[in-house]
Amino acid sequence: MSLVHPRGGDDAVQQMVDRLEAACREGGTSCFTSGIDPGFANDLLPITLMGACERIESVRIQEILNYATYEQPEVLFNTMGFGQPLDRTPLLLLPGVLGFAWGGVIRMMAEAAGAELEEIREQFERATFDRDIVLPYGTVEAGTQAGLRFEVQGIVDGEPKIIAEHVTRLDDDVAPEWPTQEGTQGFYRIIVKGSPSLDCRLEIESEDGDHNTGGLVLTAMRVLNAIPAVVAAEPGVLSALDLPILGGHGSMHQTQRP
Repeated sequence: MSLVHPRGGDDAVQQMVDRLEAACREGGTSCFTSGIDPGFANDLLPITLMGACERIESVRIQEILNYATYEQPEVLFNTMGFGQPLDRTPLLLLPGVLGFAWGGVIRMMAEAAGAELEEIREQFERATFDRDIVLPYGTVEAGTQAGLRFEVQGIVDGEPKIIAEHVTRLDDDVAPEWPTQEGTQGFYRIIVKGSPSLDCRLEIESEDGDHNTGGLVLTAMRVLNAIPAVVAAEPGVLSALDLPILGGHGSMHQTQRP
């Protein structure tokens, strides 16, 4: 997901972007990568809030969710490490992977704020549970990973000032000392410290009443609603900073429901 913000990455990312840019120029096409996270919840939404500030000291974007209804066992068990013993390192927690996945939104927020990003750091911790968690697509046994908390930190002036944080559980009672869902299904929270300080919470719910299904719909529609603007843009690899505000044109039309 480094292509969420295709500028300012490391050499490997830049080489990939350069190849895509060349292909876009040759074919007269544009490429836009987005979703909810990385994507809307930690690029355009916090950047919009940052635009209302006189001074910004720090920006923190939290995703605090229970993933039990996220029926993607390959992602949960293999990529994120749920159900694995804590002495086994899953793909997501290999050195550099968190920064690769979320570095794009960190770089985009730094660019929007006019801040010089010195480096990107990764932190994580994992939690077990004292009983099995039985899910429709698999069982997380007691004593294996049932919770994951990580931060991808953008370092500015020697301090972590732009932070993307995830707090992910498969049961609401896992790791009660971590930030909680506060009696909700979960939410994204954007905390901007500065003048003025801002605290904004985004809760998502699909028509079936589930937060994870709602997040999947938002992920898809963020990209689909961007199609007219991406088609109209100059050829190249784009980020949210290159596009106009996307208002979901046509989304109020009457639809036939079963």
